[in-house]
Amino acid sequence: MSSIFAATVLLNVYAALLVLLRAPLFQTKLYRPMLWNIWLSVLPVIVLAVGSLSGIILLLVSRPAAIIVLVVTAVVWLLLLPNASYLITELNFSHRRDDDRTPLWYDIILVISLAMSGVANAVVNVFIAHIVFAITIFGDAAQSLNENTSIVFVIVIMLLVSFGMYLGRYPRFNSWDLKHPVGFVRKLTGHFSERNNVLTALGFTITHAAFLALMYYLIVGPVVEGLMLVEQVRLGG
Repeated sequence: MSSIFAATVLLNVYAALLVLLRAPLFQTKLYRPMLWNIWLSVLPVIVLAVGSLSGIILLLVSRPAAIIVLVVTAVVWLLLLPNASYLITELNFSHRRDDDRTPLWYDIILVISLAMSGVANAVVNVFIAHIVFAITIFGDAAQSLNENTSIVFVIVIMLLVSFGMYLGRYPRFNSWDLKHPVGFVRKLTGHFSERNNVLTALGFTITHAAFLALMYYLIVGPVVEGLMLVEQVRLGG
């Protein structure tokens, strides 16, 4: 399990390093939005780790207090989570100009690294939430990660994340736009008053959620199977 977290950290560092080196290597301006997006991509897991750890510790003292902490953490985390996988949208190469000095091969590996770091960040976020959900609901993570309720939880999160990515890429919403709920609702209803936008949002959400779910199964699936095997051996022994 630790290898997933270590590889994710290294992938984020590598993506950030490629962004930082791009400017001096090819005499071009530093594209700061990419660095900002990397930070926003990492932020949800920090919020989740701190809040979840606090909530789990509180479970030993006061379950109601622990539930409150976990619910608040979940809401803040869920609002921030689309920022994790949003790096996938860097694949549109919007940072490049016609007269860009940077070789295309460099930008290809740069944006792929950014995109995959976003995928890895999303997977780690959902995996931690998956474990916390299993512990909170069932009291045991190892055997309950494959429970139908836990799987539905992961699918719902993937759909919400993908819809959040759509809101960030097309209507250009940010998580903090919710500080102005009236303006948020007005802009949201105006955007979805056009039927084409509804269809685009539906297609975007389903395809991206399916992709993230497949990546989650690819990365986390073997870990869950290993945890279940260890638990079976322990119980058998």
